[in-house]
Amino acid sequence: MEGGVTKPDKTEFSECFRIIWRTPYIMLLALSAGIGGLLFGYDTGVISGASLYIRDDFQEVERHTWLQETIVSTAVAGAIIGAAFGGWMNDRFGRKKSILCADFLFVIGSIVMAVAPNPWVIIAGRLFVGLGVGIVSMTSPLYISEASPARIRGALVSTNGLLLTGGQFLSYLINLAFAKTPGNWRWMLGIAGVPPLVQFILMCFLPESPRWLYGQNRIKEATEILEKIYPANEVEQELKSLQESIETQKEDERSMGNGPFSKIKSAWSNKIVRRGLYAGITVQVAQQFVGINTVMYYSPTIVQLAGFASNRTALALSLITTGLNSIGTILSMLFVDRFGRRRLMIISMVGIIVCLVVLSGMFFQASVHASSVSVIESSHFGVNSTCLDFKKSTDPASWNCMTCLRASSNCAFCANGQNIYNAGACLAVDTVTRGTCRAQHRTWYTYGCPSKFGFLTVLVLGLYILCYAPGMGTVPWIVNSEIYPLRYRGTGGGIAAVSNWVSNLIVSETFLTLTEALGSAGTFLLFAAFSSAGLVAIFFLVPETKGLQFEEVEKMLEKGYRPKLCCGKKEEIKSAS
Repeated sequence: MEGGVTKPDKTEFSECFRIIWRTPYIMLLALSAGIGGLLFGYDTGVISGASLYIRDDFQEVERHTWLQETIVSTAVAGAIIGAAFGGWMNDRFGRKKSILCADFLFVIGSIVMAVAPNPWVIIAGRLFVGLGVGIVSMTSPLYISEASPARIRGALVSTNGLLLTGGQFLSYLINLAFAKTPGNWRWMLGIAGVPPLVQFILMCFLPESPRWLYGQNRIKEATEILEKIYPANEVEQELKSLQESIETQKEDERSMGNGPFSKIKSAWSNKIVRRGLYAGITVQVAQQFVGINTVMYYSPTIVQLAGFASNRTALALSLITTGLNSIGTILSMLFVDRFGRRRLMIISMVGIIVCLVVLSGMFFQASVHASSVSVIESSHFGVNSTCLDFKKSTDPASWNCMTCLRASSNCAFCANGQNIYNAGACLAVDTVTRGTCRAQHRTWYTYGCPSKFGFLTVLVLGLYILCYAPGMGTVPWIVNSEIYPLRYRGTGGGIAAVSNWVSNLIVSETFLTLTEALGSAGTFLLFAAFSSAGLVAIFFLVPETKGLQFEEVEKMLEKGYRPKLCCGKKEEIKSAS
């Protein structure tokens, strides 16, 4: 039950279907724990749509982008804390109790958000949910791995990943379903409490991980569970494997130290592990700085930046991104062992960079050709409704929609009633003025402007997801399960995972601020620059681990490596540590 999460192949999937048909109890364990992946996906995806309506209900959120960023990213901050304590909870209290604790946090957080009277209570609820995400993100795969027969473990663990992307897709469907319901965002966030309640009830009737029980010297209980999972003639062999694994773990703890800091120090002082960490951290940081979670957390907002002002339209078009993300994940499962980890990531990064540059160009063209602002159109709504910055301007004739939106967070663009591409009005942001604009069958824009490039932008955004998901979406996690020596796998994977979450937090907390400071075109161009740096780092720091035994990977890292610039087998050399 050691060795991390392995990537399943088609043979393993066939074996998986055969075994679970014969022993459905295994699938019950996997799916019950896999609800954690669904929760992970739902709670990270639902905020993208809910935030559109939170902005409508709370003017301070619409006026202060940092407040919207905080609502989104607080869950990420909570996940970092949850993941940090999750490892200790798993070892101290077991996998089952850790999942139950995460479910409790999910339910509390969902209730708090659903009844929140102001944005700060929403932030508190997001913190609870984030803590649950952090715990469940590492506990669910671990529980499934330890409660699965070894020969189908990879296939069953992969169901957690599929449920994660499925949870994101479900969150967009829920957002769309409640878009016109009174209290829409409260339903969107509150309904997230149902799956953890179901999982809590199911887990109360399911056993603890047999590996954890054996480690606590509760051998009889571990044996009873293994007898339900394995054929009778394999139970004894699995018990022996458990004993050897736990004895090895205890020896490692004696040599490395039992505390987290002593383990980290031991990892960095080991040349092989250090080189593995260079690769593992590189791919995890690159995964976030290509800007993927700006799409996952702010997808409807990005669609609005492309020119679709309607919340419902933005949500419907955002379904494309989550649907393609699920398809890309399946494609990765089919091709990662055929093309290799390194090659798939490099191809993925090249596609991502091209898409980001094209998106930047489209947003630039949209800003250049934005609808103009008319003094007559603005005065039509009354002097008090006109944007203050526009009234003070010495050259109002030079203003267009983008100038209006960038002037201040208190300015919005009300499109022309006859043709949205004709001159419109630059108005103050308040509920009355927004209602007056819409009452005249005009479109109210606060994030983007009317654009003829809108549908093409959404298509390129979909292509970006298709480039990302099969490569940078899943492969970094596979690399981190293969790149470290067995005794350092938990420590190395933990360090890399924290780097992923921290990078996630930085990106999600700054995206809207960047769009205000640099514009949409400048922001996506910046992500293209980050992606280019990531591509270079992956090329020079990340070796190919496809088809290699763990011992072979260790030997390769010990020797050092340098990739060739042309196709062919890379040359292994002594490199600097």
